[in-house]
Amino acid sequence: MDMGERDPDASGGPSGGGLSTGEVARRLGVAPTTVRTWDRRYGLGPAAHTGGRHRRWTPEDLARLERMCALTATGLPPSEAARLALDPAGTGGSAPVTDRSASDARTAREAAVPGAPPAARARSMRRRAGTGLGLGDVRQECKGVARAALRLDAAALETLLGEAIEQHGLVAAWTEVITPTLQAVGRKWERSGERYVEVEHFLSWHVSGALRRHAPPVPADRPGALTVLACVPAEHHTLPLEALAAALAERGLPVRMFGGALPVESLVAAVRRTGPAAVGLWAQSRTTASRPLAEHIAQIEWGVRGARRKPVVLTLGPGWAGQTAPGLPRPAGLAEAVAAVASAATGEATPQQPGT
Repeated sequence: MDMGERDPDASGGPSGGGLSTGEVARRLGVAPTTVRTWDRRYGLGPAAHTGGRHRRWTPEDLARLERMCALTATGLPPSEAARLALDPAGTGGSAPVTDRSASDARTAREAAVPGAPPAARARSMRRRAGTGLGLGDVRQECKGVARAALRLDAAALETLLGEAIEQHGLVAAWTEVITPTLQAVGRKWERSGERYVEVEHFLSWHVSGALRRHAPPVPADRPGALTVLACVPAEHHTLPLEALAAALAERGLPVRMFGGALPVESLVAAVRRTGPAAVGLWAQSRTTASRPLAEHIAQIEWGVRGARRKPVVLTLGPGWAGQTAPGLPRPAGLAEAVAAVASAATGEATPQQPGT
């Protein structure tokens, strides 16, 4: 992944001779300076050097760093986490670790032994690459983003989110990297009571900032091509609409974004004043979704007499499940929502989504 800035450790070594510091940092979800600091302070550097100052990291080196990330994410001080990560024989004395940590340490020792079976090494890599969020089978970038969020590492999180958007595009980055991570953090919060609320807020804030930074400028208005986006009254979850607004801007489609909990009268006024081709209404909860409201907006006419038009109303979000009606499309995801808006803006027919 080359975004124009190369890590000084990333050159001068054969690609088959291990990973560069920059590559390791991206896999772990930390800044390259963090990797170098751990090396300098705690001796967590690669076992061998190649090409003078250039450093190449082996799977065993990476496993130690993944162990370090997993331990620091539990709240252990970095010095204690480093001691455990560097203690392959388990002889470092009593340590305040859990049974899970002891199990991880045994798995790590298996993989650290030269000539260990490939299955043991792969098992260690999978377990120690975990974040405790239950991400499942996802892109590697998700794990890096999740680790950075758990550590509340703003610099690393912004870098990783930016790289994901630049490499994959807004729609794919949202669907395949950002959404799985947000959902995993949400599940962890639900299982943990009041814990990890700060992680969810922290991640959401930085995702919002990344979407704004990497979206192109809002295109100039074109008659009949505008989209109005708003959360229904009492709904405050704006992040999915922010992703849609950024994706539409990426497609060159003009947008008016009104954010969370827009009152009914204000929504009606916005539609009458702007004359949109499409209106996207987000509802996270069934308690906030209102089919009568969506049907009312869909009947608003605008334009000159004899050529008046009505907007296509997209019911967006899980709150609309079971509340849709004919003529109210409910796109299944971000890509489908972008396609539906583009179709409305050009006047082309859109295939009906399930449940519409």
